Amino acid sequence: MDSTDIFDSAVKLEETHYKEGYEEGYANGIVSGKEEGCQVGLKTGFEVGEELGFYKGCIDIWNSAIRVDPNHFSARVQKTISQMDELVRKYPISDPENESVSDIMDSLRLKFRAICATLNVKLEYNGYPKASGVENIKF
Repeated sequence: MDSTDIFDSAVKLEETHYKEGYEEGYANGIVSGKEEGCQVGLKTGFEVGEELGFYKGCIDIWNSAIRVDPNHFSARVQKTISQMDELVRKYPISDPENESVSDIMDSLRLKFRAICATLNVKLEYNGYPKASGVENIKF
């Protein structure tokens, strides 16, 4: 038996194991990547929906106050409330990869802060308050 045959079979065995390990790792990576992506997407989607809901609630309250007393807010504040309402309505909930999502959210935040400053109201969206131990919960 030639000594090169022994080394050739050892090299081929190593290459075979390397290739099999790579393929198995790649397949497992795809599965775990999809699972992690789903979890991150669910969390992010919930957070965005929660923030949009907060703004929509504020808009509804302000619009109710306007219906009760149309002169309660200045025309500028009423216009900004209307613009916020339009932004919430046109937010692409079904298309999270839409490039306008961050622009719309930035505009909403800016308009919200402007209204609060004009009305001298200390409202702030800080996200949903977290209970103790929440960081240990996994989906």
